[in-house]
Amino acid sequence: MDIRNYTIVTASYWGFTLTDGALRMLVLLHFHALGYSPVQLAFLFLLYEFCGLVTNLLGGWIGSRVGLKVTLFAGLGTQIVALVALSLVQQHWVVLFSVGYVMAAQALSGVAKDLTKMSAKSAVKLLVPEGDGEATAGRALFKWVAILTGSKNVLKGVGFLAGGVLLGWLGFVMALWVMAGGLLLLLVGGMVSLRQDLGRSKEKVKFTQLFSKSREINLLSLARFFLFGSRDIWFVVGLPVFLKERLGWSFAAVGGFMAAWVIGYGLVQAAAPGFLKRGGARAALGWVGMLALVTGALALAVQLDFQVVVMVLAGLAVFGVVFAVNSAVHSHLILFYTDSDKVALNVGFYYMANAGGRLVGTLLSGLLYLWAGLSGCLWASAGFVCAAVVLTARLPREGEG
Repeated sequence: MDIRNYTIVTASYWGFTLTDGALRMLVLLHFHALGYSPVQLAFLFLLYEFCGLVTNLLGGWIGSRVGLKVTLFAGLGTQIVALVALSLVQQHWVVLFSVGYVMAAQALSGVAKDLTKMSAKSAVKLLVPEGDGEATAGRALFKWVAILTGSKNVLKGVGFLAGGVLLGWLGFVMALWVMAGGLLLLLVGGMVSLRQDLGRSKEKVKFTQLFSKSREINLLSLARFFLFGSRDIWFVVGLPVFLKERLGWSFAAVGGFMAAWVIGYGLVQAAAPGFLKRGGARAALGWVGMLALVTGALALAVQLDFQVVVMVLAGLAVFGVVFAVNSAVHSHLILFYTDSDKVALNVGFYYMANAGGRLVGTLLSGLLYLWAGLSGCLWASAGFVCAAVVLTARLPREGEG
């Protein structure tokens, strides 16, 4: 295991993730305080998700040609530009112009997020040794990718909390400048420290190869679309607005709860290899089936107005645990199904589907909350999980690690 380079890649991903989580809460809470509706808030994140979708597809292709080190640091640099651009927003701007400007700045952040994520997760495949056999290699890969993704989500949760705290302490503009300065230091340190070229394909990759994927990668990618769409349908707009409007929580309380959810989600994700014997398709099917039951039960409880506060807080905690295991297994499977020479292409394609699910989930989160409240968001989430169950059931089970 190349611990040194794994640490550099992970630290870069961690630093980006902190600013990404904080930025989401800053934008959501700041513009909600300015009187933006749930639909307008959802639109602020639409280009963020859409550009992530495009970036994953093209970023995988670019990464296979120029190397993952270039795409990783390009992602960090783009995030710095996005943070500075958002700091220039003025409150006296008309709403339509302000929404358009923030959407454009968020688009840059979306490009940055998925360049960084695709690069870091692809690099794990290249830095983890193959092992003495397929099963051993599969277990090692499951372990190290779970540590990366789990720790990333813990820090994203910390970022949510930091965003709420920074907004109340420093204000919107100064918080953005603090984050941009910290990320710049990390970028310079990473560029000096990481010398190894990663992920450059041995053969020149044609643009037409982007869509020529194997059956299992197509199925897994489509399942990922519905899996992450099921989360963001209620998480992006519906939940924070519900906590603020229905329960009367403060900015810090909303940020704290969402931070706790994501931190817990990350801890479970990182620990998944320790309590799962296998990280293959059988495990994926069992856990996504459990997620469908949890989501359906939660939607029904909210629909019937049965102990809503308790059910939402406890039910979403259970959802987070089960979802985290699903995510850990998926993150392992995409690397298990691909070979090292095409890792950037396949991971980019896979996370394009992830971004597509988040894009649809983000839009539906605002629309459904406005139309049917949190219960409508949760019923739609349950439908998305059921679609993921059907697709996961078709994944091949031979040769699992």
